[in-house]
Amino acid sequence: MSRVLWTHLAKELRIEWRSLDAMISMLFFSGLVVVLFSLAFDPRGEFAQQIAGGVLSVATMFASVSTLNQVWAREIRYQVMDAQRMAPSSGAELFLAKALANFLFVTVVQLILAPVFFVFYNLQVAGQGRMLALVLPLGNWALVANGVFFAALALGSRNRELLLSLILFPIFIPALLAMVQATTAILAGDSEPWLWVKILLGYDVIFTTASLLLFDVVFNAE
Repeated sequence: MSRVLWTHLAKELRIEWRSLDAMISMLFFSGLVVVLFSLAFDPRGEFAQQIAGGVLSVATMFASVSTLNQVWAREIRYQVMDAQRMAPSSGAELFLAKALANFLFVTVVQLILAPVFFVFYNLQVAGQGRMLALVLPLGNWALVANGVFFAALALGSRNRELLLSLILFPIFIPALLAMVQATTAILAGDSEPWLWVKILLGYDVIFTTASLLLFDVVFNAE
């Protein structure tokens, strides 16, 4: 990790620490989804284990999109996009810093939300609970890496918030499916989650590599 990458990452973390805009909005939105689904489905026993993975994954996805829509907002608001383009460093480092920062935000929100989630859904982990520490980060990275890349791709559009959702959701479906199935397998303990974990890992490697290679072209496009 280069000095430029660390500089970008430190800047993102410092700005978020001062305002907490992204984390508060994600925590509120995801918490609201979790509570509403618990009231709608009255989750108990095996039924709760079957739907909990889907609720957690969907809550994370929709909550993250509200933040990913604003991932380039400060650069646009203060007109520093041209300065970023002229900087003598690779755009891939800027992309990676943005993705890492948002990955940390999503992970922290999930850790805060976890106790509430387990209480509202009366959950008992029947499988290998430790594997959640592998599945959730892989799913989070798939979401934020694609989100940061496609948010940059949509910069030139007047309806960039809508365009991001239209592009991101279909692309994220394979990772969402793998995340839901792996989480459900771990919570219910009725199947092995390793196949879905491998799919998530392969998805992350492919799309992260493609984003790193193509980000300079997308970011410098007028």
